[in-house]
Order: sequence, then structure tokens, then C-alpha cells
Amino acid sequence: MSAAMQAHLAVSCRGVRKHFGDGETRIEALRGVDFEARFGELSFLVGPSGCGKTTLISVIAGLLERTGGELGILGNAMDELGGTDRVLFRRKNLGFLFQQYNLLPALTAAENVAVPLLAAGQSRKQAVPPAKELLSRLGLGNRTDAVPKELSGGQQQRVALARALIHEPRLVVCDEPTAALDHANGEAVMDLLATSAVHPDRAVIVVTHDTRVFHYAHSIAHMDDGRIEDVSRPNGGTHAPARKEEVLA
Repeated sequence: MSAAMQAHLAVSCRGVRKHFGDGETRIEALRGVDFEARFGELSFLVGPSGCGKTTLISVIAGLLERTGGELGILGNAMDELGGTDRVLFRRKNLGFLFQQYNLLPALTAAENVAVPLLAAGQSRKQAVPPAKELLSRLGLGNRTDAVPKELSGGQQQRVALARALIHEPRLVVCDEPTAALDHANGEAVMDLLATSAVHPDRAVIVVTHDTRVFHYAHSIAHMDDGRIEDVSRPNGGTHAPARKEEVLA
């Protein structure tokens, strides 16, 4: 791959493998995956349950260690970063939304969203107001002071999404971000993700079964049995964001 093409890639997976267990219990979850996500784009991963989608994004997000292949994130070869540097790199540059929301039960919705800003050194007084503003954009302006047990599953999902986006990460990785949402709230979530993607130094990866939101995708990677089978690049529907260069053209 040329250096010019490589410069457009937020994520580059080459022959990535991941297995669990050994011997007769060994499961090959990823079987030499080639996958890429470009800057300025929303990339979708689709396929049947159990095909390896969540494993792949967990490897990309650093929650799982791969057992083979090459992984590049935002122009950095992950193997070249030491343990501490890797943690700091991901804390600064990545945002995650997974099916287990992992909200802190003792904190309000706004405080949960503010956690990445607090971890970066901001005071509570600095971090909570922008958290409340982002929750308002997701239709939760009247729930900012509620604790997680007072929120529905869909509301908790939107809080978790806001937490993933609050520090303006360069790479956002989402597992089924619209699964617990009705159509209107699903559109609001996807609009926010689409807006986050339209930057020359940012990218968003979404795992989804929700065909209602496919029109947001710049690329759709179809996965099965631990491999990427094919990648389509649809023209996009009315909501699909243009790349930053196209917006400025």
C-alpha cells in the first residue's frame, strides 16, 4: 500500500487473528482479517451474530490483544507503543461505546459523561457543563442529574455514547449504538456520530444489525466466520456526510 493511501487510514488491520483457548477448545474468532477505516468517514461492520465483529472492534479498541497480524491506529503501529504509552494514547484518542454501558452507578448522567474529561485533568466545574450540553443534544436535557438506575436502557445507551464522544476523540468505535432506541432517537445518535466523523483527522466505526441506519455509511464491511468477505462503498443516502474535502470543494 502506498504511503499516500496509508495516510488516509485511521485504522489498518492486516491479517489480524484472534483465538480463544487451546487444543480441542480453541476457537478461531478472527481468521486473518484485512480491514480499514478511513479518516473523515463512517465505516460499518455488518454480519451474522458470532461472526467476529465485536471481537474485531475490541482488538481495535485495545480491549483484547490480537494473536497475529498487524494493527495500525491513527498512523501508529500498536506494537511500537509500550504498555503505558498505549494506555495514554487510547485514553486521549479513542472513544468506545459497547453493549455493556458500564456506567458508574453512584454518578449522575452528566457526571458519567464527564469522566473522560475528569481523567484528563479537568475539574468537575469545567467538565460537567459540556457533558450536560451534549446530553441535551441527545434528548436527555431533563435527565442530566439522574443516576443510571433511574434511566431506561435506551437512555443509558445515550449517556454511554455521550461519554464516548465528550473528549472529541479521533477514533470512535461503537457496538450496536441504536439497538435499544426507537427510530427518532436512533437518528439523533447517528446524526451525532456522522457529525463526529466529518473531520479530516477523525473516523467512526459502527457495528450494527440496524438496516434503518445503513444510509449513513461511507463503507460497509461484510463479515462472516472471522473474515471480511467484501466491502461496499455505497453512494450514501440523504444523511450520509460528505468527506471534509468534498464539503470544502
